[in-house]
Amino acid sequence: MSIDLKRAAPPLRRRRRRRYTQLTRRDRAWLVLMVGVPTAIHIAFVWLPAIGTIILSFTKWDGIKLGSWTGLGFRNYWSIFTIFDSKFFPALFNNLVLLVFLGVCSLVGVLLAYLLDKGVRGSRIYQSIYYFPVVLSLAVVGFIWKSVMFSQSQGLLNLGRDKPIDFVGDSHKLFEFHLPGLDTPLGLTRNFAALLIAMAWRHIGYVMVLYLAGLKSVDPSLGEAAAIDGCNEWQSFRRVVFPVMKPINVVVLVITVIEALRAFDIIVALKEPIGTTVLGVLVKKNLTGEGGGQVGLGSAYGVILLLLCLGFIIWYLVNNYRENET
Repeated sequence: MSIDLKRAAPPLRRRRRRRYTQLTRRDRAWLVLMVGVPTAIHIAFVWLPAIGTIILSFTKWDGIKLGSWTGLGFRNYWSIFTIFDSKFFPALFNNLVLLVFLGVCSLVGVLLAYLLDKGVRGSRIYQSIYYFPVVLSLAVVGFIWKSVMFSQSQGLLNLGRDKPIDFVGDSHKLFEFHLPGLDTPLGLTRNFAALLIAMAWRHIGYVMVLYLAGLKSVDPSLGEAAAIDGCNEWQSFRRVVFPVMKPINVVVLVITVIEALRAFDIIVALKEPIGTTVLGVLVKKNLTGEGGGQVGLGSAYGVILLLLCLGFIIWYLVNNYRENET
């Protein structure tokens, strides 16, 4: 008796399909709902505006009448790096100064986390005090420092002074230098230095919490083994504990870079004092100018800011995937 293999094959295929389709219709509906809706929202509010910004960066548009834009090619980018150097490069310099300063603040956060991990008396109270600014937005932080610390009439930093210091309005530069090809000197203004202190108040607490969580997960036997080998406390932390927290180090680095590049709300909340312009403020000024903004130019500033942020994000993802593969 012969068996027809062609007739026997379809039931095998059906069995295989049934093995891989064990979800009911209700399960599939919930899966589509839980995955599809967040994906659609993400695409609608993140990717589509990003793509639209890239497209508009090659056009000239006042932002009022739809369809009135005209193509310019790379002319907006050419204007940014040549004609309008008095705006772009000082703003970029402020972002770089903020990046370096937040990097130093991250080291302070590491120090605070290390001291609190020692179990000092009242460590929970200190943790709450240091972490409190993190739950506030930078705009709120700016208002607090402006009214409580920087105010000329009642600010704590002006108490007892015969001539109060205008921390927010003083745009004189602490130092400046000239770069070849630039007509405008670059430098750090006094009011931007004051804002750096306010930003540090928030950033240090954030970094402290991240490293404190990382220190809690480090095996204490590593430090004990380093002490047996003759390492002092600093050598043990630098050569054993700190390298073990490499994932935390990478996360803090990426967060610091992104925070420095997207600084915007604290400056706008304080009405954009002269000398405190950053790239995010340039985007806003060009998009919302009087009588219609320069949407194309503002979009070009936004694309440059996006590329700077993406560079560090891609580096973080590549580094993370390599660690997972190994």
